Amino acid sequence: MSPNPHQRGEILVSIKKRVLKHHFNVAAINYEAWIQLFDERTPSLLNVELEAFEDGVRGLLSKLGSSHTVFYHEHANRVLPQHSINATLRAFRKDAQESWIFLDVFEDGPAHVAGIKPGDMLLAVDRNPYAPPSMPPFALGRTITLTVSSIRGENRRDITVEIPSRKGTKDRPPIIEPKSLTHAAVAPSVGLLKIPYFPGPMGLGFARRLDAAIQDLKHSGCDRLIIDLRGNIGGSLGFARLASYMCEGKLSIGHSLTPNRLRNGYDRDELPRVPMPQSKAAMALTLGRFAIRDKSVHLLTQGLGPQPFHGKIVLLVNEWTNSAAEMVANFAAENRLATIVGNKTAGNVLGAMNFHVGSGYWLRVPIFGWYTSQGKCLEGKGVSPDIVLEPDPHLLNAGVDEQLEKAIELLNGVKRSHSTQR
Repeated sequence: MSPNPHQRGEILVSIKKRVLKHHFNVAAINYEAWIQLFDERTPSLLNVELEAFEDGVRGLLSKLGSSHTVFYHEHANRVLPQHSINATLRAFRKDAQESWIFLDVFEDGPAHVAGIKPGDMLLAVDRNPYAPPSMPPFALGRTITLTVSSIRGENRRDITVEIPSRKGTKDRPPIIEPKSLTHAAVAPSVGLLKIPYFPGPMGLGFARRLDAAIQDLKHSGCDRLIIDLRGNIGGSLGFARLASYMCEGKLSIGHSLTPNRLRNGYDRDELPRVPMPQSKAAMALTLGRFAIRDKSVHLLTQGLGPQPFHGKIVLLVNEWTNSAAEMVANFAAENRLATIVGNKTAGNVLGAMNFHVGSGYWLRVPIFGWYTSQGKCLEGKGVSPDIVLEPDPHLLNAGVDEQLEKAIELLNGVKRSHSTQR
């Protein structure tokens, strides 16, 4: 049901209040100018169609210039493909026209189950054609029809995709969580970790699954490692466990920064240095230490000791590698712990919280910034690979993963060496 004008007014007041109290102003926008624009547009949003109301609010939020800034209903009807059908799209020019092709298709997600493959060309959603830059929206809890073809326009077909229902909460927007981790030996002595998501509020469950996958690969004789973060949608603290496996000791992954610290200034060398806790008890103790204090901290790796694959790691990234996955990629780059292959990451690196703003609507807004161990802000910049490798859509559609093949090639040419970790 569409909120009435009074309810919309309450929603808008709540949004403005939350932004001014919690928003991490990484773009150094002028709040006074934003408030003036917000107040000017408010009357025009009270009586328009629901879609125009939602688009108008999103337009105002876009002026804040930050990632992780989202306005959504708990029963969302416009969700990005990676959050709904568990697949990403890339623009592809064919016959002087732009088209969408599927890039990452996450294992066991709705698109994968329906038979969508990387390199398939998306022609329409429920008979409605879509072409770049118009990103097709998806509604959760629906069955949709995707019209696809091969990259050459052959084998045109309709595919039915069932999208489960999910409700947005205070912990997360409504999304279909992809399978967080798969692993396999992809070549003699070469193991692959494919990680589309870091699930869980604290990442402890993911850490256990990662431990088991690493152990299995080592038992299989894998002493070289490919970490595939392509399409990774981000997530929670589980990324710190992955970073910990890339070095021996306790290194700074980076530091968080609250709006208060940003406004008042700080010395990053004086921030508390905290390893990711390895148990619920340690997590409770850590949270207790920072329950009242400013939560600006250096996040450290856990000191897991030497691993057989140290010095022989390749990271795969692309333009849909987001947030926590970018923190891992930058950590590897700054400490020269891996060779990074693929395309520049998204540059969406802020920590966010969700706030209920009324009538089933939620505001997701960044509440802290993330800075690298060298004090750099990745927001809007991303991580550049050591080796840029654009996937050929025709080969992708034929089942050839050039980026993965390049990673295997690099590792097969790497002689045994010690980690750069001291």
